[in-house]
Amino acid sequence: MERIFDILKKPAVYYSLLIAVLAVVGGAAWAVYETQIPPEQPIDFPHNIHVGLQIQCLYCHPGAWKQASAGLPTQDKCWACHQQLTKYWDPENPVPLNQWPPELQKLAAYVENDEPIPWVPVAIVPDHVHFKHRPHIAAGVACQDCHGDMSSVTVAENPQLMNMGWCITCHQQKTVDDPVKREKLISCETCHY
Repeated sequence: MERIFDILKKPAVYYSLLIAVLAVVGGAAWAVYETQIPPEQPIDFPHNIHVGLQIQCLYCHPGAWKQASAGLPTQDKCWACHQQLTKYWDPENPVPLNQWPPELQKLAAYVENDEPIPWVPVAIVPDHVHFKHRPHIAAGVACQDCHGDMSSVTVAENPQLMNMGWCITCHQQKTVDDPVKREKLISCETCHY
């Protein structure tokens, strides 16, 4: 054991270990940071415009009512509305596709090629977490409570670090006056089963 301490006291070994520890800690910090950067999307979907038009979140994300994932809109769902925009589709005075806004050109290409839009999910929970939107919606939690105010953003991103501590804090705040519900909502089995 003394021999190990003697080796560790040597400046070259000491500094090498220090550099290794800093590299591991720095790598872990970088990995956590990377998970918080919104992914690049195939179309820079302007949430602010769609929310401003009073389009409800559940119209584009209907899975929130019935499945674990809220779902991402298909090109058919997007095109159902966008093909009706007379400023682009006026039969009397059609606007050439190359004069459309770039993001609508991308959408038109997905539709024309009958390809799904390869959206990249933004809010992903680990496999050991079983999250469902429906109970949250039923409890009166608004989409913006977790996902932020989409009327002020273009491409979706997480407004905060979504982790277990954040969820538990919310469950505690929402159940201050109901100890029975609090016990259920902060129990491990509620989300990990």
